[in-house]
Amino acid sequence: MSVASPKNFEHTISKKLRSNVLKIALFATGLAGIVAEYVLSTLATYFLGDSVFQWTIIVSMMLFSMGLGSRLSKIFEKDLLQKFIYVEFTLSIFSAFAALLAYTAAAFTMYTGFIIYAFSILIGLMIGLEIPLVIRLNDEFEELKVNISSVMEKDYYGSLLGGIFFAFVGLPYLGLTYTPFVLGLINFLVALLLLIVLWTAIATKVKKRLGLTAFLVALVLASGIFLAKPIILFGEQQRYKDKIIYQKQSRYQKIVITQWKDHHWLYINGNQQLSSLDEQMYHEPLVHPAMKLLPAVKDVLVLGGGDGCAVREILKYSEVENITVVDLDPAMTDLGKTHPVLLELNQGALLNKKVEIINDDAFHFLENTNQYFDVVIIDLPDPKTVELGRLYSLEFYTLASKQMRPNGTIITQAGSPYFATKAFYCIDKTMAEAGFKTQPMHNQILTLGEWGWVIGVKTEYPKPNLKENLQQLSFTEVETAWLNQEAMQLMTSFGKKFFLSDHDDLEVNTVHNPVLYKYYLDGNWDIY
Repeated sequence: MSVASPKNFEHTISKKLRSNVLKIALFATGLAGIVAEYVLSTLATYFLGDSVFQWTIIVSMMLFSMGLGSRLSKIFEKDLLQKFIYVEFTLSIFSAFAALLAYTAAAFTMYTGFIIYAFSILIGLMIGLEIPLVIRLNDEFEELKVNISSVMEKDYYGSLLGGIFFAFVGLPYLGLTYTPFVLGLINFLVALLLLIVLWTAIATKVKKRLGLTAFLVALVLASGIFLAKPIILFGEQQRYKDKIIYQKQSRYQKIVITQWKDHHWLYINGNQQLSSLDEQMYHEPLVHPAMKLLPAVKDVLVLGGGDGCAVREILKYSEVENITVVDLDPAMTDLGKTHPVLLELNQGALLNKKVEIINDDAFHFLENTNQYFDVVIIDLPDPKTVELGRLYSLEFYTLASKQMRPNGTIITQAGSPYFATKAFYCIDKTMAEAGFKTQPMHNQILTLGEWGWVIGVKTEYPKPNLKENLQQLSFTEVETAWLNQEAMQLMTSFGKKFFLSDHDDLEVNTVHNPVLYKYYLDGNWDIY
C-alpha cells in the first residue's frame, strides 16, 4: 500500500483550500448581489413610486446586465484571479455608495431615477463577471460537472440568505443608510480573503498594486460609513420643505415627521398623511358621518390609522365599547403611542383601554377574524400601487361586509376627486358592487387640496336617499373642531368640476383585475 508523500498531501490540501475559498467568495457575493437588487428596487420605489414597475424594471435590468457581464468575461484571458479581485473591489464601491449618490442626486436634480438605473446596470455587469471567472479559476481544482454545479450551488444559497437578511435585518434595522455598506464590506472582505489565501498565486509585481487598492477601498468605505447618515439626511431633507424631526425606515415604509413653526407633518414614503394645521378637516369627515348614521355604535374597526387621530374622534362616542385598530406596521402604531407630536395630536387615543391594536395586513385580518363591527373606517394610503389597490378591491369590501352587522356603515378615504377623478369614482363603483349603498364626499383640506371619501351602508337605509340623510346629520352632541350640518351639505354636493361623464365606463377594481392604481397614476398630479 502506497503512502502519499508530505509534499503531495500539502499540495492536495492547498488545492482544496483554494477551491473552497473561491466557493465561499461566490456564496458571499451571491448574498451581496441579491441584496443589491433589493436595495436598488426599494430606492427606485421610494423615489419614483409604482413598486411593481420599479421592482420589475430594476431586477430585469440587472439580470440583463449580468448576462452582458458574463459575455464580457470571455475577453479576459490572463491573470483571472487578479481581475476577479478587482471586480470585487469595484463592486464594493458601487454597492456601498449607490444609495448615498441617489439621495445626494435627489437634493439637486429631478433625475434621480437615472442614477439608480445606471447603478443597476453597473452592478449587474460586475455580478455577471463573477460566476464565469470563478468557474474558470476553479477549473484546475475540480472536474467540469462538479465545478459548475458546486459554484452555482453556492451562489444560489447565498441569494437565499441575502433575501432573508434584507427582509428581516437589512431594511428594518439598518435601513437604506447602512445596508448598502454591509454589501460593500462583504465584497471587500471577499477580495481581501482571496488576496491573503491566494497570495502566493499572485505575481510579485501585482501584489503591491493590489495591496494599495485594498487600502484605498478600505479608506473610502470607512469614510462612507462615517458620512452616510448626514449625507442621507441632507438628501432626505431636500425632499421636504420643512425641518425633519423624525425619520425611520421600517420593514414596510419610510416614516418622516417634519416641523414648521408650531405645526407638524407626517409622511409615509414621501406622501403626506396628515398635518397638525388641518388634520381635523380630514379625520372628522372620515369618522363622524359613519358614526352618526347609526343610533348606537359599540364595535368599531379601523383599518390603517396608526397615527391614532381617527381613534381620537371615535372615542368621543361614550357608547363605543371596543375599537380594533389593524395597521400593518408596528413602527407606525408604536409611533402613535409614544412620539410626543402624535401623542399630542391623538390625545393618547391608542393608549385607551377600549383600543386593541393588531399589526396585520388588513385583507388578511378580514379573511380570518370572527369579530363583527357596526362601523368600519378605512384610513389607508392612496392606492398608487397594486398592493395598496388590493385594499380598495371588490374582494376587500366584500370581506368587510361579511364582518359588519346589519345596517352597518363603512367609509374609506378615497384620494382626490380633483387630481385623480377616475380613481375616486372607481372606489365608489367598487364599493357599490360589493352591495353597499354609497355616497361620495369631498372637502377642501388646506395642506392636501381637494380630498374625498366614499361612505357606504350595508343595507338599504330607512330613507331612500343616503345623501339627504347625511346632509341632515346633526353634530351638536359631539365636539368637533370643523364639522357641522352645513359642512355635510357642502361635502356631499359635487358641481360640474367633479362630474365624470364616462363614469359608467370605469371598471370595478378587483384583485385579479387591478385597474385602480392605473386610474390613480393617470391622474392630474402634475398640477398638484
